[in-house]
Amino acid sequence: MSEEISERVSLFRSQLQNRRFDDRTLRILESVLVSKDVKSLLEIRSMLRVLMRSESVSVLREIAEKSVDQKLSVVEFFVNAFALVRDVESCLALKYEALVLRDLKHVNHQWLRVSYEEWLTFAEDSLDNGFHSIAAKGFENALLSSQPTNIDNFFAEAEVIERIKKLRDMARALAASHSVQAQAAEYLNRKANQQTSKRELHSSDSSHLASSMFRSGIKKRNMQQLRKSRSLPKNINGS
Repeated sequence: MSEEISERVSLFRSQLQNRRFDDRTLRILESVLVSKDVKSLLEIRSMLRVLMRSESVSVLREIAEKSVDQKLSVVEFFVNAFALVRDVESCLALKYEALVLRDLKHVNHQWLRVSYEEWLTFAEDSLDNGFHSIAAKGFENALLSSQPTNIDNFFAEAEVIERIKKLRDMARALAASHSVQAQAAEYLNRKANQQTSKRELHSSDSSHLASSMFRSGIKKRNMQQLRKSRSLPKNINGS
């Protein structure tokens, strides 16, 4: 990492620590991500992801008692920041938090109401990026938010609702399939460990049995030699 980039990273970290969640901080972040060296760029992104994940957790705890506007403003900043460093998982996670927050507060603030189009866009993004469980929740929320507004749009919106249901069911199936695969992999791994333990135990038992037989054979042979040696003087005297 060049000295110039290191200075920009330090400046970006300082902005986060001073809780300056504005466009200037985002521009500083953009200036960090200008490396033409692919390897360096990947390393920088990885480092920034770790930094921002840590800072975002601390910040979200700090603003727990703040107003909805303040919370949404901070969450939007981190959504944009994570998008810049291509941390899709964190980006979608914070988007979901923002949508849920708005959904909870929209009773008293109608402007916060989440439309089914917003839920649908979020759900499709989650599905495209492989986050099937969260996508299913997004599609379900889209269904809850989608209500025909008038008779003229009823059939058109009914088609949209049917499409959302199909996407929701597909997301659920994919999530279940992934869960089954994970459970199967865990089961096979557990069985493999059990088989290994059995082989080791069998090997140990066989070794112990062979060792016992060997010692018993030696003991028997020694006894035979002892009896033979004791009988020799008698045979000599008898002659």
